[in-house]
Amino acid sequence: MERESMEFDVVIVGAGPAGLSAACRIRQLSLETGNDISVCVVEKGSEVGAHILSGAVFEPTALNELFPDWSDKGAPLHTKVSHDEICYMTSAEKSIGVPGWAVPKTMHNEGNYIISLGNLCRWLAEQAEELGAEIYPGFAAAEVLYHEDGRVKGIATGDMGVAEDGSHKDSYTEGMELHAKYTLFSEGCRGHLGKQIIEQFQLDAGKDPQHYGLGIKEIWKIADDKHQQGKVFHSTGWPLTESGSFGGGFLYHVEDNQVSLGLITDLGYSNPHVSPFEEFQRFKQHPAVKSILEGGERLSYGARAIAKGGLQSLPKMTFPGGLLIGCDAGTLNFAKIKGSHTAMKSGMIAAETVHAAITQEQKDGQELTEYTQAFESSWLYKELKAQRNFGPAQHKWGNLVGSAYAFIDINLFNGSLPWTLSDSKPDHEQMKPAAQSKKIDYPKPDGVISFDRLSSVFLSNTNHEEDQPCHLTLKDASIPISYNLPLYDEPAQRYCPAGVYEVVSDDNGEQRFQINGQNCVHCKTCDIKDPSQNIVWVTPEGLGGPNYPNM
Repeated sequence: MERESMEFDVVIVGAGPAGLSAACRIRQLSLETGNDISVCVVEKGSEVGAHILSGAVFEPTALNELFPDWSDKGAPLHTKVSHDEICYMTSAEKSIGVPGWAVPKTMHNEGNYIISLGNLCRWLAEQAEELGAEIYPGFAAAEVLYHEDGRVKGIATGDMGVAEDGSHKDSYTEGMELHAKYTLFSEGCRGHLGKQIIEQFQLDAGKDPQHYGLGIKEIWKIADDKHQQGKVFHSTGWPLTESGSFGGGFLYHVEDNQVSLGLITDLGYSNPHVSPFEEFQRFKQHPAVKSILEGGERLSYGARAIAKGGLQSLPKMTFPGGLLIGCDAGTLNFAKIKGSHTAMKSGMIAAETVHAAITQEQKDGQELTEYTQAFESSWLYKELKAQRNFGPAQHKWGNLVGSAYAFIDINLFNGSLPWTLSDSKPDHEQMKPAAQSKKIDYPKPDGVISFDRLSSVFLSNTNHEEDQPCHLTLKDASIPISYNLPLYDEPAQRYCPAGVYEVVSDDNGEQRFQINGQNCVHCKTCDIKDPSQNIVWVTPEGLGGPNYPNM
């Protein structure tokens, strides 16, 4: 049976900052030129913003271009950065303040805002709909559709009401095909369909592998006398240095006596005993952080992988019938510890390229090489090129020496040193055998500052329809117990920040690998870090996953 289908000029997968900026810009150009371009955005979350998680310090460069009157339109940028504070945590008890002159200038935040990226996306969706775009939350893009000649034709949304055994429940609804002249993939980091597109068209040929970090975040309400609205705090060093990992922490003072705090753990770590979730719990116990949280209340929890490979890892973004944009394309500027403005700009460039192709009546689905030219002429490319060596320097030499290199490269030479560092070993290949690695004795949660995974996942409002096929699939069901367990002590038990994966024993002492898919917060860490690349994350039914209210 043929599925029902709908035709649009442009289909956008994912209602994040890149996808929504693309939708807004296409519709702006449609109204300005009188060349009406139809736009459809599909979003797997229950609402726009439900799956969005970021720090977030926001640089308004792209927003100023997209909506110069954003303030009059009520954009949720309420807290301007008042000052920065950066420290190097030397131990569990001590830290050293880093003077501003010693910090790479890209990490200074004058003129930036502390925001909820989820709320910004909700606002962008309102603007897109007012401009005439159609947005469909709760519909997961499950399949890429192709023309007979190999061009991308569009996407199909997932079927709803399929039972775990594959049978159709009474609520069964068949997915719908969405056909387009061009399809833009903006699913965020490690997009399910974007990953397939990269493989299908070999978009990463000749590139460094993409590198990732796992960001874990909480929102707390703290005492009035501890709150300094607009303060931005970043840290590096402990606890990650103790476990041989890289990354850093943040704590941002937003409005209403709330703080957003979190820890980013580089997923290139080698010790399989590392647990990014437990590292975050330790981070909160450092006096520099604990002193702020004491007496406060934890409100929200979430986790999300971030792409941080930089320009060297940027795949080719064009292919017949569409574009990769935003974090799908790896446009995060990790040297600035922010990527929302770069994601937005990539979407805006895509919109202008697609609108021109359609209005000039170019052949539908041709490869839009003009996008690459426009991208390389933009401030986005210049920004990524100038800071291309930040991430590889961190990987090669660690946070301290890597940051010193970045200071020299960025502050003294504006990123113009005549070489490009390479970082060619993917994160999943970094893992050493458990027998060769130091075990880590993580303290038990105190239930006041530090917590366990299940109580944390509860705060993420995560929910999936239980009777459905598991979206965390295994290429070989035997590998977790037969290979990963003896060699790596099955690291999925620890790298997952939501307690999805467990090794359990039955009454006979036989071990089995248990997947608690209901807990999944869609962070994609398992798809990235599994040393055997045996776990493949596929999209569950639409509406499933976390429901972040203010992240």
